[in-house]
Amino acid sequence: MAGSTAGVALITGAGRGIGRAIAERLAEDGQDIIVADVPGAQENIAAVIAAVQERGRRAVGVTGDVSNPEDVQRMIEEGTRELGDLTVFVANAGIAQVDEILDVAPEALDRMLDVNIKGVFYSYQLAAKRFIEQGTAGKIIGAASIVAFRPFPVLASYSATKWAVRGLTQAAAMEFAKHRITVNSYAPGVVGTAMWDLIDERLTARDGTPRGSALRAQVDNILAGRVSEPQDVAKLVSYLAGPDSDHMTGQTVLIDGGINFS
Repeated sequence: MAGSTAGVALITGAGRGIGRAIAERLAEDGQDIIVADVPGAQENIAAVIAAVQERGRRAVGVTGDVSNPEDVQRMIEEGTRELGDLTVFVANAGIAQVDEILDVAPEALDRMLDVNIKGVFYSYQLAAKRFIEQGTAGKIIGAASIVAFRPFPVLASYSATKWAVRGLTQAAAMEFAKHRITVNSYAPGVVGTAMWDLIDERLTARDGTPRGSALRAQVDNILAGRVSEPQDVAKLVSYLAGPDSDHMTGQTVLIDGGINFS
């Protein structure tokens, strides 16, 4: 594939959805894949490993909690021990919380901040340390969101964490440039995943409208005329992970079908 390169990519939250699509696409690009997810996702991890192997690349599964830096370090060590030096780290793991601000419980907010901010911070930090130890250039890619540019109702805490990812991506790009490490993030819009099904359920329950109507209203705002698919996002990550993006860093790129402009 034009612009593809061999290497080893670690993807967190790779067991399903956008993470799985990224793993499969980077395997098609010539990358061997470290499939990282939570311990309870073993079945999903096995399925992604099989999908990567079907594409002619090597894969290994690792598990851990991205909000624990020791887990992130261990996942990097286990994966690279099997597959070789790291070339790409995709901090894709994240959780969503669909509640109005008045209803968000402290423990739920803490978990949101732990996974979506601390998890990305530790991923960036420890991936950069690995690249520096290897003495190699590297690419770090994070998961932001359309709500890093314009928040959605019932997604206040999620929106706040994704604004943080956008800022962290810029700061990390500044600090890591001297080590030949680029840092960028991708900002999906309305993607056909379980998270948006939950958003529709909560919004329609709140407003007393039929199920599916909130999601359809979002589609009306998409210039491309449809919700995004995980593969749409994976195509952007393919570019960010490949050599064609070598002169690009500190950017958060919208991939939403034309909802927001920046």
